[in-house]
Amino acid sequence: MSIFEIHEEATKNKDIDAYAATLHDDYEFISHMDGMTLNREKSMEMFTFLMNNDDFVTHESRCLYENDEVMVTHAVMGFPDGTREAVLAFHQLKDGKIIRMETGATLLK
Repeated sequence: MSIFEIHEEATKNKDIDAYAATLHDDYEFISHMDGMTLNREKSMEMFTFLMNNDDFVTHESRCLYENDEVMVTHAVMGFPDGTREAVLAFHQLKDGKIIRMETGATLLK
């Protein structure tokens, strides 16, 4: 199963452990929309909060490209604060796990 498929299944089932298992110990999350950079621990806090919130929804999620080195995804996401964003994410892979994720997002009305 690809990392994308694991993420989709984990998100659908709100299985934070399955999601976390795909992240490298040196994982880094970078959001270009707000300039935020988080390490693995802080990223997992954010992902856990989102997955445990019924107001966080993902629509039209798809993998644009995935190989052993990178994965590129796109989705429309609804957040607990009522905002929606079109999110393009670049995932750098190392040792079969995601070591770095950078997102670019467009706020939707």
